[in-house]
Amino acid sequence: MSAAAVARAVGVSPATVSYVMNGRSGVSEETRARVLEAAEELGHTSSARANRLRSHQSRVIGLVLTDIANPFYTEIAAGTIDAARARGYEVFLAHTQEDPDTLRSVVDAMIARHVDGVVVTVLHPDDGDVVRSLRSARIPLVQLSRRIERVDADFVGIDDRAAASEMMEHVVEHGYQDIVTIVGPRTSSASAAREEGFIRTAEARGIRSIASHRISTYLSEHGGYVAVDELLARKALPRVIVCGSDAIALGAISALRAQSITVPGDVAVTGFDGLFPGASPLVELTTVNQPRREMAEQALELLTRRIDGAGGSYQAVLRAHQLRIGTTCGCPRKDSTAAP
Repeated sequence: MSAAAVARAVGVSPATVSYVMNGRSGVSEETRARVLEAAEELGHTSSARANRLRSHQSRVIGLVLTDIANPFYTEIAAGTIDAARARGYEVFLAHTQEDPDTLRSVVDAMIARHVDGVVVTVLHPDDGDVVRSLRSARIPLVQLSRRIERVDADFVGIDDRAAASEMMEHVVEHGYQDIVTIVGPRTSSASAAREEGFIRTAEARGIRSIASHRISTYLSEHGGYVAVDELLARKALPRVIVCGSDAIALGAISALRAQSITVPGDVAVTGFDGLFPGASPLVELTTVNQPRREMAEQALELLTRRIDGAGGSYQAVLRAHQLRIGTTCGCPRKDSTAAP
């Protein structure tokens, strides 16, 4: 049944039917209800879709990731999708690979498709126009892992600065003095906070050269590999490399092993995120565990509250992190058969 037939049955213009079917404003609630009732009776729309249109909800949320190839975001995606489906939502998933134009395009597409809310993991300080677009469309936003401090929106993450400080304290306790840090883009609030935590803690422990031994790279295995390759080319290999993510640490270790440099015998390496438990050669990576699924579930809870009209002040929820000591930092391997 065509939209024109629905328009004739109700006595309105085809444009009005189009507005209602696309969930757009500008139509009175009485007319909207009449159009939807006629459309459903005439077979122009399903009962489920009619119910969504009556409530002005698509039952779809947007999830914008940095890079789905990074296992950190893979688990965030899985946790978000599971939590969304448990609440009756599907997920419009996209990743930007740190490209601001892609972010704007993705968010515009989500707005055009009338998503009910958006979870974003990619915001940089100069992405305010993206936030303003969502605000104009009255689509609620939750920031996950990264944040723009001045944006009025809920946030879920960990205390990156404190976690980085704990990691550097552990590294310094080994007696290392020659330390290089490799983090993701400094425009990421999480990467910037981790770098600050690393540097301030090292300097507080009397290691002054740390400020001149900082590298920022793409947040991936390739980024870590390239960063270490550059250190090798400059013959500037340190005693320990402290990484701002496990993906970077994996690339760093791969680059070292390619040159027959042992870890931790020649160079110690630490990570951040807790991505490789269990069946992985990096099970012994010293890292910071983040509760990624719990963070995703918390973000969905906050977002659906906003979608449902719950007001109140915006929340910044910091979930607990945990330092996981492996052997790549130089600690001895734990004997799993030893008595507790």
